[in-house]
Amino acid sequence: MSEDNKLIIERKKKLEELSSLTKLYPNSFKRNTNSHDLRQKFDKKTKEELESEEGIFSVTGRLLTVRKMGNSTFANLHDDSGKIQLFLSKNGTGKDMYKLLDHTDLGDIIGAKGRIFKTKTGELSINVTEYIVLSKSLRPLPEKYHGLSDIEIKYRQRYLDLMISEDSRKVFKDRINIVSKIRKFFEEEAYLEVETPMMHPIAGGAAAKPFVTHHNSLDMDLYLRIAPELYLKRLIIGGFERVFEINRSFRNEGLSVKHNPEFTMIEFYAAYEDYNYLMNFIERLIQSLINSVGLSESFKYQDFEIDTKKSFERLNFHQSIINYCDGIANENINDYSTLESFCKLNDIDITIKGSIHKTQLDIFDKIVESKLINPTFITEYPTAVSPLSRRSDDNPEVVERFELFIAGREIANGFSELNDPQDQAQRFSQQLETDDEKMNYDSDFITAMEYGMPPTAGAGIGIDRLVMLLTNSASIRDVLFFPLMKPKT
Repeated sequence: MSEDNKLIIERKKKLEELSSLTKLYPNSFKRNTNSHDLRQKFDKKTKEELESEEGIFSVTGRLLTVRKMGNSTFANLHDDSGKIQLFLSKNGTGKDMYKLLDHTDLGDIIGAKGRIFKTKTGELSINVTEYIVLSKSLRPLPEKYHGLSDIEIKYRQRYLDLMISEDSRKVFKDRINIVSKIRKFFEEEAYLEVETPMMHPIAGGAAAKPFVTHHNSLDMDLYLRIAPELYLKRLIIGGFERVFEINRSFRNEGLSVKHNPEFTMIEFYAAYEDYNYLMNFIERLIQSLINSVGLSESFKYQDFEIDTKKSFERLNFHQSIINYCDGIANENINDYSTLESFCKLNDIDITIKGSIHKTQLDIFDKIVESKLINPTFITEYPTAVSPLSRRSDDNPEVVERFELFIAGREIANGFSELNDPQDQAQRFSQQLETDDEKMNYDSDFITAMEYGMPPTAGAGIGIDRLVMLLTNSASIRDVLFFPLMKPKT
């Protein structure tokens, strides 16, 4: 029998013994404060000042350390807001209630009442007069627990990670705060938050492999949302001039430190604006978020120093390749043989043989992206790889599109929207013929556009990656409560 199984048997025995001493799993104990509020109110008071404090405070939480010393015990109680020390003694609780400690283990959830005081060492504590076991932990916590060192357990059993690791709890509280700040920022800019379908009859809105499901009653296949783009544009056509959606999207692709098949992003659209507006807007948004999580204008992300003091750099797509790829210059940026030779020298797989623009994108993805450390907008992508973007008035071979990169990762993608239904229909058709990773032809969306779509700008921001950046998290799994994991064998 394993050591863990022995401990589980012992804990179950303690639970059985508890049943003769007290009611199991009670729900009548009510707290009137938490550890954070107690510290806020009393941390700065002296030991002598606290002696005159008459209030009785009741707290609840999980026991994570217990130190018994004869007829008295010190224990740390952890709740959602922090931790507070408990002092228990036979004199304070009475012999029968103190005996409950013999049946208490690390991880148990308890309630305690008592007066506030400070120990000789100045530690704020509660002198417990009433003690109750609210829920028993039948499984022992991992030994030598200082935050989970086993990454598998950390991700598979997130509740254990959150139970003990203050750093992990802070990351997720920061995430919640970041999403809240994003929502408030958009609302203050007169955007309306909307909801669009997560099951689509046609896979569209981005070039990616979808998850397929089936509706039994209608006997039809549906696709989990790749992106909400085409539905949000329908709302623009319908007359909502500024909309956003904080959405869950799904892409049937691989797992990595920056990819999870289920992810969160915000997409937003503004009528009568263009992609320059979007870049300015996103720059303001990110700078406000940096302030909200307490980072300075220059901050550290993993091995990088990120500088946001200056305006975010703007660099067009072709120039970025020329700048970062030796052997590719302005005169041969559109020469396929030069691009092909560069790919062979640098071990870059060409996704579509003979395609100049796709090969440029392959080179950008492999070489350029990882070198964009400080915030950089890459602009003017080739029209051939941007089927939903508006062509540039100055050069129809490129579109009014950007992607924002920080710390070598894409954070946002946006463009002036294509609002010419004939051009859109043609580009859908061309992509179906030439691109393996394509969007399907959405005839209903073309019909909607034919009613007239105003000039519009739209963008998507990857919230998971943005949270990674702002919390200095190395992997996307560190900022997802429950990342997708391969089943245990």
